[in-house]
Amino acid sequence: MGEKRNRSEDVWGDDEQGGGKKQILPSMIKNKDKRSALHAKLKHQKKIEKRKKAKARDAAEKRALELGEEPPEKKIPRTIENTREIDETVCKPDDEELFAGNDADEFSSILNRKSDPKILITTCRFNSTRGPAFISELLSVIPNAHYYKRGTYDLKKIVEYATNKDFTSLIVVHTNRREPDALLIIGLPNGPTAHFKLSKLVLRKDIKNHGNPTSHMPELVLNNFTTRLGHRIGRMIQSLFPQDPNFHGRRVVTFHNQRDFIFFRHHRYIFESKESKQSDSKGNKDSDVKGEKSSQGKMVARLQECGPRFTLKLINLQHGTFDTKGGEYEWVHKPEMDTSRRRFFL
Repeated sequence: MGEKRNRSEDVWGDDEQGGGKKQILPSMIKNKDKRSALHAKLKHQKKIEKRKKAKARDAAEKRALELGEEPPEKKIPRTIENTREIDETVCKPDDEELFAGNDADEFSSILNRKSDPKILITTCRFNSTRGPAFISELLSVIPNAHYYKRGTYDLKKIVEYATNKDFTSLIVVHTNRREPDALLIIGLPNGPTAHFKLSKLVLRKDIKNHGNPTSHMPELVLNNFTTRLGHRIGRMIQSLFPQDPNFHGRRVVTFHNQRDFIFFRHHRYIFESKESKQSDSKGNKDSDVKGEKSSQGKMVARLQECGPRFTLKLINLQHGTFDTKGGEYEWVHKPEMDTSRRRFFL
């Protein structure tokens, strides 16, 4: 009978040259079962060490508070967002040139409430089954939006028609293999034109416990549009919605930019009264009744998603209205631009 092998020998092996021990990595083991077992063991040890560090950190903070000292500074975790590459086009609060450009761009009349937005929504020539359902939900999200069938008309003819009918923006829903896969937003009458890739579309009927939106003007939330390009895209999205939200409707439309992906969400916030029970102890000597429970109403706010839900990715931004041949592009995404995970453009 041989001696039992120690568990530590699975992780540590003898080093013949130095006489010490070197760590055996899972990639050095050829047997799949032993490799997965060693990987699970190393992962468990790492989890235990992390828990010990957290307990020591909490104990040090508690000890500092008891002694009246300042607690140690909390470490900020390294993420892709806070370690992004330095971008010279990031907007600053004291950028006078940026604010001067806002007063003279194509969206200033709508954002300064001199005119109201009027949106025309249409499709590509070959429509799909989910396309009309998506458009009907877009009509419920964007106020003062109108749907027109595409037919066989060229997009330039539609732009000309929408300009003559005093529309301020044109949205084209492109479909591929019966699934909406792109959005084209054209500012009227002078542009610009933004082409977005659309993905991860979830319609209202597919969202669990969804709510039905009302006809009130929604609040608009734009997050993390920090660069010059992102600022321009944010103003373009902002020009699709009226600038006088009705807060009684409790509707919120959110465009959240994270790592150049724009996540769209549509919510209602609901106020509910929740009963909280409190026990009031009495000082009487009655043995039968020791306490009394009284219920108090507590107001709680929560969000209810109304849908739809989708993600946008900017492909290009073009000067003026839609023109594939002679159009001048402000920005075009190319594969060679993706040199780093920490490089963002919006």
